Amino acid sequence: MEREFNELLKEWTGERGNVIPLLQKTQEIFSYLPEEAMAEIGKVTGKSSAEIFGVATFYAQFRFEPMGKHIVKVCHGTACHVSSADLLDQTIENELAAVPGKTTADGLFTIERVACLGCCSLAPVVMIDGEVYGRLTGDKLKKILK
Repeated sequence: MEREFNELLKEWTGERGNVIPLLQKTQEIFSYLPEEAMAEIGKVTGKSSAEIFGVATFYAQFRFEPMGKHIVKVCHGTACHVSSADLLDQTIENELAAVPGKTTADGLFTIERVACLGCCSLAPVVMIDGEVYGRLTGDKLKKILK
């Protein structure tokens, strides 16, 4: 990964408007934006680490912690919200000891709270690694997580 990142930096050195594409490609390489990588991006772009961090924190697409092996997205759109999406969050917290926006200590699960998964007729809904699970209860979700 380090070699791939170094090649990326060489390729984009001196390019105008290179900060966001560099951040995107760096995140593709590492699955998040390591602090050291942002410092290196600052060096090749002539910007301070603070400026690079400022750009990265402005956009929701960028992550600053490694992602888990499995991505769990809990829908909190209107239909899911009124169908007890908060109960699903609580079940995940109890079963995995993780809250939305965080990764479990073992690195297996990253929990995300999303605005809508577009599966309103199946509310409440959770997506795990791209697979949708609908009409969930706490007990159903526990079985799925195991």
